[in-house]
Amino acid sequence: MGKNTIFSGKLTRMKLRATVIKDIWPEILFFTLFSMIVALIDRLSSTKLAVNNQLLTVLGVILGLVISFRTTTAYERYNEGRKLWSSVCVLCRNVAQIVWTQVDAERPNREKPELAVPVLHGTIEKKSMLQAVAVSVKHMLRNEPGIYYEDLYPLIAFLPRYAYASDGTDANDLLPLWQASHNKNVAPLKRVATRTSSLMTSLEDVDERTWSISYRPRGYHEFYPEKVLPVVYTDHPLRPSRQPPTTGFFDYFPILRPAKRILRYFKPKKVETDEDETFIESRSRDWDYLVRQRMEPVESNVPLQLMMYINSYSAFLQKSNLLSAPAGATLTNTINALQDAISGLDRIKATPLPFAYQAHLRMTVWLYLFFLPFQILGNMGYLTIVATAFSAFLLLGFLEIGQEIENPFNYDLNDLDLDGFCLALQRELHEITAHPNFEPSKFCFNSWNQPFAPSDRRTAEEIVRDDNEYHDKETGLDQIQKTLIRSWRQVDRDTRH
Repeated sequence: MGKNTIFSGKLTRMKLRATVIKDIWPEILFFTLFSMIVALIDRLSSTKLAVNNQLLTVLGVILGLVISFRTTTAYERYNEGRKLWSSVCVLCRNVAQIVWTQVDAERPNREKPELAVPVLHGTIEKKSMLQAVAVSVKHMLRNEPGIYYEDLYPLIAFLPRYAYASDGTDANDLLPLWQASHNKNVAPLKRVATRTSSLMTSLEDVDERTWSISYRPRGYHEFYPEKVLPVVYTDHPLRPSRQPPTTGFFDYFPILRPAKRILRYFKPKKVETDEDETFIESRSRDWDYLVRQRMEPVESNVPLQLMMYINSYSAFLQKSNLLSAPAGATLTNTINALQDAISGLDRIKATPLPFAYQAHLRMTVWLYLFFLPFQILGNMGYLTIVATAFSAFLLLGFLEIGQEIENPFNYDLNDLDLDGFCLALQRELHEITAHPNFEPSKFCFNSWNQPFAPSDRRTAEEIVRDDNEYHDKETGLDQIQKTLIRSWRQVDRDTRH
């Protein structure tokens, strides 16, 4: 029997934050107090507020259907996002396996031996591809533009930055992947940026560079996977891999958020600058940030740029005859499918439910809850207060859940664990590249392999070495077939109930 995830373990603060209670409790409180006022006026005064409840039945059925449709639509987006992420992981693994197993790392050149590529060079080429795609998709889906992140920049720092190989010193020659991140008008960071050990002003000042570590030292027991990434040069402070908005007082008391905006006008805005050049950033949901995103669309499509390099590498392998025709076609189809999956994820992110539908549905729920006490007051009396609170909890809760999971790529506790998916893919890609391409003769014919078990439990080493019935030129193949049939019969018999 499956474990109940709600009641298992302690009721932690994280579990409470994963619910929608903190978002809907002001509305529940409002309608509860309103129903209390209605009940007290009806019972303690001569004014009777009860009305016919026929409208309640009609509106209740319609509202239930609409909220059900809203929740179902939001979950479909959530589920489709999870399926597409699974496709991205599977396709990345497939591309890695094709490149790692089908492409020969050693490339001899009989006509021009000086142009031959040694095994080390070929291995480095194969190992350098595909690691950053999923990470770049994660940041794109979270509306985090650019490439200067602790988990992304170390994986793509080796890519070319300029359009020309020689004298590419003019900033206008920067490729799209780098140009957007160097643009001064790019939107501000979302939390305090991590400081690199050396903030360099120019990419060309190689002699003045020092190594900048892409991770910050933390406690021994703390989880910080960026420490396994390369240590690279950087001319730009790296943003954290995760930039969730901090949960503060106003998140638990959303009814006071208008006061926060009013107080902001009386608080002087300043940017602290000290020896470490710490950057103070605004949160992504601030209005000025949203306006800046609309007015200055400077970010480039980082996953598209990375896929261009992968496609270029695939074309290079096929032009150089390093891939067979079937393997080349499979690789091309896999890369195209990977781009389709990324486009599907972007479609979910960029196509929210129309605002008019969301606003009309919420206003309908409010009107329904507003008139609910008047319609049930005559039959329920003071229980109207409890019934209204319970109805508000159900209707507003489902409405809020649908709105929360509509975009499953953010940092909410109910959203998809994109960071976990990327780290799992990182482990799998390293596991693939850790697999040596042995020839079968190196491992099949030893004392650990019993190829004809269970009918013949001799080892492969014994079968090959000793003179037996399988070595007969005329009947050897028949004996092998008989052994395989006996094995099938025994397995079929012993594995059935």
